[in-house]
Amino acid sequence: MRIMTSVEAQNHFGELIDAAQREPVTITRRGRPVVYVVSQQEYDELTKRLAINQSQVDIEKAKAAVAAFRGKGKGGAGSNGYWKIAELIAKGKNERLFTGYFCFTGFTR
Repeated sequence: MRIMTSVEAQNHFGELIDAAQREPVTITRRGRPVVYVVSQQEYDELTKRLAINQSQVDIEKAKAAVAAFRGKGKGGAGSNGYWKIAELIAKGKNERLFTGYFCFTGFTR
């Protein structure tokens, strides 16, 4: 991985772009890494991998929510199960839970 200072990156911007097409480039300021520059292809691959990993996490969270909804043994949606799933769904709105995986309908209190 190539390393450039922020001043070098500014003064040799074309060279920075060319180098980033071949490998990630670390830009430093005062000796500390502050930015990584990668090619569009590398960025697309990284974001695709991240999306796949996030989908797997979402699926695991959804499975846990379904298990909580069903309850352990008796209860399920009839008692605490409803409130637990409602809490997980509310929490999931902030964490992108359940997007496109499950559609819960017919909840009654």
